[in-house]
Amino acid sequence: MNKKTLEELNEKRKKKGEPLLQNCRNAAAGSIRQLDSKIAAERKLDNFIYHLPDPEDYNLNTHSEALDFMKKLGFKMNPNNRLVKSIKEVIEFINEKGKIRKDLPYDIDGVVIKVNNIKEQQKLGYTAKYPKWATAYKFPAEEVLTKLKDIIFTVGRTGQITPNAVLDPVIVAGSTISRATLHNEDYVKEKDLKIGDIVSIRKAGDVIPEVVEVKKERRTGSEKDFVMIENCPMCDTRLVKKEGQVDYFCPNKNCPARHMEGLIHFVSRNAMNIDGLGDRIIEDFYNFHFIESIVDIYSLKEHKKDLTRLEGFGEKSITNLLDAIENSKNNSLERLLFGLGIPHVGSKTAKLLSMHYETLDNLMNAEMEELTNIRDVGEIIAKSLKEYFEDERNKEIINKLKEIGLNTNYLGEKIEVKEEFLGKTFVLTGSLEIFTREEAQEKIEQFGGKTSSSVSKKTSAVIVGKNPGSKYTKAQELGIPIWTEEEFEKRIS
Repeated sequence: MNKKTLEELNEKRKKKGEPLLQNCRNAAAGSIRQLDSKIAAERKLDNFIYHLPDPEDYNLNTHSEALDFMKKLGFKMNPNNRLVKSIKEVIEFINEKGKIRKDLPYDIDGVVIKVNNIKEQQKLGYTAKYPKWATAYKFPAEEVLTKLKDIIFTVGRTGQITPNAVLDPVIVAGSTISRATLHNEDYVKEKDLKIGDIVSIRKAGDVIPEVVEVKKERRTGSEKDFVMIENCPMCDTRLVKKEGQVDYFCPNKNCPARHMEGLIHFVSRNAMNIDGLGDRIIEDFYNFHFIESIVDIYSLKEHKKDLTRLEGFGEKSITNLLDAIENSKNNSLERLLFGLGIPHVGSKTAKLLSMHYETLDNLMNAEMEELTNIRDVGEIIAKSLKEYFEDERNKEIINKLKEIGLNTNYLGEKIEVKEEFLGKTFVLTGSLEIFTREEAQEKIEQFGGKTSSSVSKKTSAVIVGKNPGSKYTKAQELGIPIWTEEEFEKRIS
């Protein structure tokens, strides 16, 4: 969202007596989340395009050529880019943009530096989440002084205890900040923080509030030393700290705070995705004793009369919420598995396990050795799964969920392991006509293989469509098997 758009939007909101939007980033994110598309359309969101996938398929050899190509096609490009030839020129560009940052019509928090040559990008490759051929330089965040009024402690769904700074509310980078995480005991001691200190705070990456440092010269002697708690702030259980770890944990699996965080995780977007059960509503329902375990979510309809007495809950919103809960029973296994909150089992691992075992019962009965043989599932994840499914309370919850009617089967494409795919790496290039790229990737994964964006000696085969680029040439040079799309279709049928 452009700065001018935000100003105009806030003028209209001011006249209507509506709360003002504090910054462009949050306003843009909030606009995208609007359920009414008319409201989103009125917000005048804009965009820049920064990346063209597989540029070699269009006979482009550099990132700058790809940007020019997209511009000619009519995409909106950011004019503030430059091709440079040395680190000195990179620094000059950063300094130049840092000076004009506030004069730009949109907010920026830094500059991205990219390798221009596509072949060099492919050599550098990717991590699981990020390209190794690009890096972000972040501008120093705006720092503001405020008072550290208190340090309070919260309990996460795994029992982890986190100290949090309670601050005199202050505006930082366009939004009001009154809380900031202090991570753990060591972090507070390293910063030498005391309650009552004047501290400087900023938004890390212009997003997450953090305490930078204490202004010791402003101390009056009335400040109080930080003392790490010994008991859980919710259930009063003695905290534990495992050897080699910096965090304290509440070992009480029945701790109400752990339950609440677990409930919030269970209904979240990547888990059971129950629309209408946000953090605050879960907290309210927990305090009213409507929902104390994930099983209770599916009995919420029994409290329908009580819900109508709560502020903000009309007949329609209650019906929508209960329908969303009922519909979530039909989710595929990977959502339920992720929602259970098993330590170390993220959404991708949950999908992998669900594809492999197909039913929750199969997974629960899997042996340790069998689990560790699955690609990307190591000993830590396998041990965590065994411990979770051997716990009698967890078994009881799963049995109740089955009785309620929750689906415990994987509903996506099944893994049908084929020897010529199992454990092998494939590269797709050119314009595919029989499949979309996503469909081809899913088929490869379905048979136990994986895909890569670049050709190397480790590539098992290259699947080519029309007008293949340099990946096809490189495969020929390395003597790697080349499959046409028709040949690929025959192998998977």
